[in-house]
Amino acid sequence: MTKFSKIALTSVATLVLAACGSEGGGDTRNSIRAVGSSTVYPFAKAVSEAFARSNPDFGSPIIESTGTGGGIQLFCSGIGPSTPDMANASRRMKASEFETCQANGVTEIIELQVGLDGIAFASAQGGIDMNLTPEIVYRALAARPYGEEQTAKNWSDVDPSLPNKPILVYGPPSTSGTRDALKELVLEVGCEANPEMEAVKEADEDRYDQICTEVRSDGAYVDQGEQDNLIVQKITGNSDAVGVFGYSYLEENADRVQGLPMNGVDPTYENISNFEYPGARPLYVYVKKAHLDAIPGLKQYLAQWTTMWSKGGPLADIGLVASPEDTMARNQTAATQYTTIDGSELN
Repeated sequence: MTKFSKIALTSVATLVLAACGSEGGGDTRNSIRAVGSSTVYPFAKAVSEAFARSNPDFGSPIIESTGTGGGIQLFCSGIGPSTPDMANASRRMKASEFETCQANGVTEIIELQVGLDGIAFASAQGGIDMNLTPEIVYRALAARPYGEEQTAKNWSDVDPSLPNKPILVYGPPSTSGTRDALKELVLEVGCEANPEMEAVKEADEDRYDQICTEVRSDGAYVDQGEQDNLIVQKITGNSDAVGVFGYSYLEENADRVQGLPMNGVDPTYENISNFEYPGARPLYVYVKKAHLDAIPGLKQYLAQWTTMWSKGGPLADIGLVASPEDTMARNQTAATQYTTIDGSELN
């Protein structure tokens, strides 16, 4: 597609969106629509509620929890009133997703890192307690650890120092950004603890990815969908179970669940903010620049994020960890000057 064609396509879409709004094309298009991560959802919802209070003349934003992968797929499906304006993501957009966006006419994308989160491993208060490492988690959850048959039934089968209790982990599905981060930040790190995996990676990268990131499907790991609160319910109902979810859910349910340390480091606000905790990760919001002037309140909604994401701000009160100051300043500019990404930094 030529540069002129892209500009023309964006202009046409903006006119279509504007016409939809001016003709009262229904609540959906008179309101902001955001889809995506269940981890980002409570923060986006809080921003939405604050926005609605501050801007009563605009419709309340519609925030949907579809999972990061599903949300980005919807976001990248095109521009126009039938597509979402924003995608919330608990991992960065992939280069392949960016290319899909471009191919479908979503050519100008604003990326905001809205804060940090941690992939927390937790159990019920007073429940199973252990010091985990990426290697322990990998050996417990991998379908074929280091290419061998998975035989571990109890945690003590993985490491004799661990409890002689059945391995039972409730976690996110394959469509979730939390699952992607689990693979990248924990499972693959644990897999790489075996030096023989480097030779496998050089010889056959697909086999390496399968060995290092495929999760067992024999009931030891239970996919609980995009409902992190359901994972909390499962582990509070079984003192031997472990849950995997975003740090905000750990903080929100601190009276019911306890965080399990990773490499001896507890999943706390401070440890995530300085990246000492191995499961620390950034959270993102993606916005279609073509929708900014057409969707009522979209610019103001972005501005609302910037007033709430600081350390000690309203979002910190519900578990968001503030980005480092230089990162926050850069994203403040993106949120107010609407700078776009070119995809060159994506993997």
